[in-house]
Amino acid sequence: MLKKPEIDPTRPVLIAGPTASGKSALAMELAARHDGVIINADALQVYGCWRVLTARPTPQDEARHSHMLYGHVPCDHSYSVGAWLRDVAPLLSAGNSRLPIIVGGTGLYFSSLVNGLANIPEIPREVRLKAEEIRASEGVQALLDDLESDDPQTWERIDRNNPVRIQRAWEVLRATGRGLAAWQDDTPPPLLPLSRANALVIDAPRDWLNARIRRRLRAMVAHGALDECRANMKRWDPAQPWARAIGAAELIDHLRGNCTLDEAIARAEIATRQYAKRQRSWFRARMKDWRRIDPT
Repeated sequence: MLKKPEIDPTRPVLIAGPTASGKSALAMELAARHDGVIINADALQVYGCWRVLTARPTPQDEARHSHMLYGHVPCDHSYSVGAWLRDVAPLLSAGNSRLPIIVGGTGLYFSSLVNGLANIPEIPREVRLKAEEIRASEGVQALLDDLESDDPQTWERIDRNNPVRIQRAWEVLRATGRGLAAWQDDTPPPLLPLSRANALVIDAPRDWLNARIRRRLRAMVAHGALDECRANMKRWDPAQPWARAIGAAELIDHLRGNCTLDEAIARAEIATRQYAKRQRSWFRARMKDWRRIDPT
């Protein structure tokens, strides 16, 4: 259990951290202490077709504490950062008496919340399909090469190890004729400036976190993750946002008879560790003004 940090109960709480670092447990501790409502800031926990594999709060957790924006999006629906901000806005209004506790591992959600989000028009379906076609036939590097030649400003800023962000930047450029960086430079004021929040980020040591990832993944498999994947097999499409749940592709591969369960778990563990590494790097680079919490 994480040590309980002291907070200002008049300001919303933000809890960021890598997967398996104990964010949800800390959020529930603070919710119990300060009569809080826990609000999801994880891009995969929004989908109703996942619970176990995305470590969504259990029904028992939801019965003990008020939880919002978990599992409220059908898998066949698109859901963007802008949609999340629109959903969060009324939960932060002055008329709400309960303390908002926003918790998750999606750095872009938090960045958009405290820094603002550019008003980029919706991307047409045909542009998205073209980007997915290029990724499938030529690889994400082809999209990145296009950005380097046609939108060097965005190419300089973007996380080049994040295929989702690369595809998003390519789509924005093709759909609007304007680069993502230019849109970001015209960002409106944030919904919740950092100065008005208790901003906490869990700084999890690698070895400590990897051990927790290993234990949690095996617990997920023991408590229904395979059944969840089996239920989602008929509509499985790895190109869809909901299908990016870490470990899903590996367990689906096992259910299709392509590998043993032990092999799938081992591959899923590697994928989860890699994801956690990207999260930790993102938080350390972009959350320097947040209060760091040592979980050990």
